[in-house]
Amino acid sequence: MDAERAREFLLTLPHVCETKQWGENLVFWTGDKAIGGKMFCLLNLDAGGGVISFAAGQERFYELQERDGLFPAPYMARIFWVAAKGWSALRNAEWEELLRAAHEITFAKLPPRTRAVLEMPARTREKLIREGRTLLAQRAAAEKSAKTAKKAAMKAKRPRKS
Repeated sequence: MDAERAREFLLTLPHVCETKQWGENLVFWTGDKAIGGKMFCLLNLDAGGGVISFAAGQERFYELQERDGLFPAPYMARIFWVAAKGWSALRNAEWEELLRAAHEITFAKLPPRTRAVLEMPARTREKLIREGRTLLAQRAAAEKSAKTAKKAAMKAKRPRKS
């Protein structure tokens, strides 16, 4: 397997979104970041510290570290992520199995509401996301005006010094 083939495979999984972050890294998310998706795989296109990092889950984390070419992912080992130094660490079928498992592990950790939104038809989901952003903006504006009004009331109640 290589980065392009891994990318093609990851994008075939359900509810996967891809972003480019932190330099030359492709980050794969279960669901859209806008609705609270979680990342489950990172492809390092620079390949400085490893070519790929992914969620292994607590059950497989220690087992996978015993294999040549796999090691705890920097910054992510505390949440049971594994990284690979090269694509030759595993066979293609093993890569696909582990990446599918990473997706399933992460998808299972999403809140039930987020999973429900992801299971909706695309048009409904997009409309809900747009409306949700509008509602969040309205709620934030209302909270800000309430705080301002509360501060003004507190200031008015203070006794004046003579």
